[in-house]
Amino acid sequence: MHSPQASDINSALDVLRAGGLILYPTDTIWGIGCDATNPAAVERVYQLKGRDQSKSLIVLLDNENKLPGYVTEVPEIAYQLIEYTERPLTIVYSGAKNLAPNLVAGDGSIGIRIVDHAFCTPLLQRFRKPLVSTSANISGQPAPKNFSEISQEIIEGVDYVVSYGQDDHRESQASMVMKLEAGGKFSFLRR
Repeated sequence: MHSPQASDINSALDVLRAGGLILYPTDTIWGIGCDATNPAAVERVYQLKGRDQSKSLIVLLDNENKLPGYVTEVPEIAYQLIEYTERPLTIVYSGAKNLAPNLVAGDGSIGIRIVDHAFCTPLLQRFRKPLVSTSANISGQPAPKNFSEISQEIIEGVDYVVSYGQDDHRESQASMVMKLEAGGKFSFLRR
């Protein structure tokens, strides 16, 4: 693998495996990321953002086949929603499992997005674990639409800042968020 982002991915992997935080581009907006199975790393994300722990964070996976590893029961419709959505879609599932407990909402639910992205996908494939992704801003401040809008406080608060995508000044949008219940009933939380 000799792509321009290969060394970037290696550096990000080293930090993630050591329980550190990365600042990275996703299929939506720039995110603060860490190992979604590491409670200490997740705690650092909450502290950096100044975010209330009762507000759960989103998790990224590279393939929907990995969903059953982190969700007790994946409703069949989830696979159709993921396949046919035109925009990045985060689905909130009930019955989260095998994730850091402080990542999961009080009701046991977790938001997961399957990403298709030049940097995230290979990173996730090599990390072989889900990644936390939360907007790269202090809680209550607007989410950055591109790298140039990320505050110095966030940049200095992570252990590694990914180079890939920093020069992309297009305005990104957050994902749609949908809550999916075990019976397949769903509702939009953010369109």
